[in-house]
Amino acid sequence: MAKKKSRIWKIIVLVFSTSIIVMLILMLYQWISEKRSQFIEYREFGIQIPVNYSIHGIDVSKYQDVINWQSVKNMHVQDVSISFVFVKATEGLGNEDQMFSRNWKKIKEAGLTRGAYHYFIPTKSGKAQAENFINSVTLIKGDLPPVLDIEQTYGVQPEKLRQRAKEWLQTIQAYYGTAPIIYTNVDFYERYLKDEFDGYLLWAAHYLQPSQPRIYRNWSFWQHNERGRVNGCYTIVDFDVFNGDSLEFRKLLLN
Repeated sequence: MAKKKSRIWKIIVLVFSTSIIVMLILMLYQWISEKRSQFIEYREFGIQIPVNYSIHGIDVSKYQDVINWQSVKNMHVQDVSISFVFVKATEGLGNEDQMFSRNWKKIKEAGLTRGAYHYFIPTKSGKAQAENFINSVTLIKGDLPPVLDIEQTYGVQPEKLRQRAKEWLQTIQAYYGTAPIIYTNVDFYERYLKDEFDGYLLWAAHYLQPSQPRIYRNWSFWQHNERGRVNGCYTIVDFDVFNGDSLEFRKLLLN
């Protein structure tokens, strides 16, 4: 019995030690990657920036890997700089973006306005997906409202898709005390969400348009390009604008 207990303790110590080593390696990788990304600089953003907008932003996920957020904050090209960032937090059930915790903390430290979004899987319960988001995301004063990213049906009938999307939106609004934003592309919104969701703020994706997304309703954010470049980031990123001035933007933030 004593030998068996000793063997169990050795296994526990080995697993614990291995976990610590893996965590330290991951932390070292992120630290080195951030230092390296600090020296990623571009003369321009690499895309045409829509005129007549004063507040610009980007959105990111794990696919952008480690980002040096202070470099993002410090980049200025003429009158354009990055003011806000939407970051992927969760997807479906029990899935948190592996870079979310780091991005969420570092964006705030850099002095950028941040917002979190959930990638919606229509085959899953809307309420359960909302709880996944809630378990991962703590919003504070100055953050943007939570975002529902819904852009595919996954074969779900439109009526069921809308029902589950409403479950997510209502659960999130009840918990955070603020109405969420809906992100989707123009075609998807007009085909599946039209009318029943017009009361929510819209973040519309519509690329290569000269001045605004072509959609019948009002919108608050526009994802206008998916191939932008920004200092401190190795990969291309999505670029966005806010449809309003600085006063309107501040009114949108959580208080």
